[in-house]
Formats: sequence, structure tokens, C-alpha cells
Amino acid sequence: MELPITLLRAVEDLASGNSTADLQKAAQRLSERYRDSKRSGQPLLSDRCEAAAYAITRMPATYGAVYSALNWALEHTDCRPSTLLDVGAGTGAATWAAAELLELNSITCMEKEQSMKAQGLALMKNTDLQKAAWVSGDVTAASLSYHADLVIASYVLNEVSPEQQPQAVKALWDAAEQLLLIVEPGTPAGFAELRKIRTQLLELGAHMVAPCPHADTCPIVGEDWCHFSCRVPRSRLHRQLKGGEVPYEDEKFAYLVVSKQPAQPCTARVLRHPVIETGRVTLELCDSCGKHKVMLRKKDAAYKSARKLDHGDAFEQE
Repeated sequence: MELPITLLRAVEDLASGNSTADLQKAAQRLSERYRDSKRSGQPLLSDRCEAAAYAITRMPATYGAVYSALNWALEHTDCRPSTLLDVGAGTGAATWAAAELLELNSITCMEKEQSMKAQGLALMKNTDLQKAAWVSGDVTAASLSYHADLVIASYVLNEVSPEQQPQAVKALWDAAEQLLLIVEPGTPAGFAELRKIRTQLLELGAHMVAPCPHADTCPIVGEDWCHFSCRVPRSRLHRQLKGGEVPYEDEKFAYLVVSKQPAQPCTARVLRHPVIETGRVTLELCDSCGKHKVMLRKKDAAYKSARKLDHGDAFEQE
């Protein structure tokens, strides 16, 4: 998955004027600050160099996760949102992803940290996204002041306290006119939070779009968890800041897309990379019967299409 060339150029411009050594130090500071449980309201970014380091190291993964999740969801709904509210927008990665898939007439990026807002604005300047309105706001507010066809909250709710999370979820749902997309880390903890959010949204009357093929109780329990992944390229500078040599990274994420109107979710979702062997394909699926494995052989009608499937894809069962 390639990032838009305009975004890549904007990030390069943001990084210009900073040495690699300074960017490496800034990336390390950000990592330590983010992990610090005592951060409590402290702004994540404190200067332009840190903003550049954040954009270089984090925006590609967030872009990839949101793009993948929204792309899968649009396969199962007739909704084509024309307005966007990006809650907890950071430096705008989710907005860039949504704009690649949709014709957006109105964009509102809501972010509480002024430093994030400033850099998000800088990255969108002189691009098709410069029309985006950047506003202050917090997902933990009793209600959101802005509504849109599509509301996105990517890597936001995992930072909200358990006591405030139900209120935040309801505020997001109330703000969505058509679709709500939530992306969380693809970890056992991230999935556990998303499963609770799924239950709450269904109780609020939400209709399932993706990834779940049904609105029944989630069949994934115990130490297992549902997550997906996307591969995004690493620039040379990205590799230097992260100390890696591989020219890509795989972002693991969990997501949920629900709608105000009934949708057409897939009949089954591929939960793991298919096992392709000579003359047969084994799929691990989630469907209305729960989580299970299906083996398809050459004689099966779905064999050829199954060989082309990947982790996260829909599998339409007859």
C-alpha cells in the first residue's frame, strides 16, 4: 500500500531542516513520552522536530489501518459519505486515508492538542485537503459539537479511561449520520476493548457493516483475538528513525464499522492468512456459525476464488 505522493512530500517538507540525529532523538522522546502512564494531559508534541518524527514514524501505519478498514467496509454498504469528522485526528492520517476512498465535500478534524493541530494543518497546506477545518475537541465530552456522514476514531478510545469510554462511544455514535469507523491496536487488549464497544453500539441500534458477518455474540473468546494487518512502506528516513532495515512494516489493528441503516455484511470473514497447499486451501473463518476452519479442494466451486483471498477479506459462502 502506497501513501499519497502529496502526503509523502508534505512529510518530507516538515522534516527538512532537521538532522537525522535530531529526528532520531525526537522519535525516542516521543516513544518514551507515549509509554509514560503519568503523561496525563501532557501534550505529546513539544516542537516541530518532534512533529516531523511523529509524522514519519506513525502516520503511515495509521493511514494504512484506516484505509484498509474503510475499504473493506465500503464493499458491504451502499453508503458513500460526503462529509467526514475525524475525532482525535492527530496529524490527520485517517483523513488522508478516507479522502483516497471517498469524494468528501466537507472535512472536520477534531484534535485537543494544539501542537498536533498545527502540524496537521501544515501537512494539508497547498493540497486538496487544505479545505479541512481543524477544531479543538475531546472525545470524552458529553456530546460532540460536530456531525458528519462518516465519523472516524482511530487509536483514540484505547486512551480513554474505562469510566469515560461508554460516554465517548455514545458521543461518536450520535455524531455519525451514516457510518462510524473505530480502529484500535491489533492486540489482545485492543480487541477486548473493541468487543465491549461492539456490544454497546449494537445495543444502541447500530447495524453491523464490517468486519463481523453477523450481529450475534462474538465467538472469539479466551486468549484468542480478532485482528488484521496491512503492509505499509517505510521510507529511508523512517527506517533510520526506527532502527530497522526492512523497507516495510506490518501494522496490526482491530476495527469496527457500523451504520445507521441496515447494511449487507459479508457471509464470512477470513481471520488468518489462508493455508494454500497443492490442491487445497484451508480458511479460518468467522460466520454466523462462529469461528471455524473450512478446507476447499479443486472440486469445490469456491476453490479458485479462495486461493486469491488474504487475511481480512470477505468470503461469500453459498
